[in-house]
Amino acid sequence: MPQRQSWFEGWRLLAALALSLIALSLWIASMRQFEIDGVRMVIRFTARSSLILFCLAFGAASLARLWPNGWTRWQCRNRRYLGLSFAASHAIHAVAIVAFAKMDPAGFAEATSAASYIFGGIGYAFIIAMSTTSFDRTAALIGPRAWRALHLAGGYYLWFQFMVSFGKRVPAMPLYAAFLIPLLAVMALRMIAMAAHPRGRTAEAS
Repeated sequence: MPQRQSWFEGWRLLAALALSLIALSLWIASMRQFEIDGVRMVIRFTARSSLILFCLAFGAASLARLWPNGWTRWQCRNRRYLGLSFAASHAIHAVAIVAFAKMDPAGFAEATSAASYIFGGIGYAFIIAMSTTSFDRTAALIGPRAWRALHLAGGYYLWFQFMVSFGKRVPAMPLYAAFLIPLLAVMALRMIAMAAHPRGRTAEAS
């Protein structure tokens, strides 16, 4: 991994983002006295913060390959920590979902389905697996080929899951279409980067 070139990188970046997400989630929940409306606001907030962090990590290598500059090189150097920050955001999202289920069982049952349990569970399984193999020792244990396969499959699955989760809300709330823009953009970037650098396809893992 390239040597860090500024203070706001690596573990400091992860710590700053994770603590900020926790603080913002607590503040949002406190706006509604930590009642069910506040919990649902946290669920929506962390879904969106997870989307942003996922796109930053998922598109980092492609951006650095297509437009090498200070920002894209920083983003590529730190994609591991952006990915872990995404995992932290989605961990808070999971905590808020559990709180929602406990505080309003009827509302939770209405908002979920068997499909959401299955596909959401697969998504979280990928997040856990990708996070635990985002360290040099654990990555070495499974080997480079398995690591690339896991992170590539997980990245594309999570991209698809975000597309479905936000896309299904567009008919009722057209403004949700705005959340699909970064997802479509990051996928287009990956396709362009792979076409321009076909030998680098195996490195295009999340």
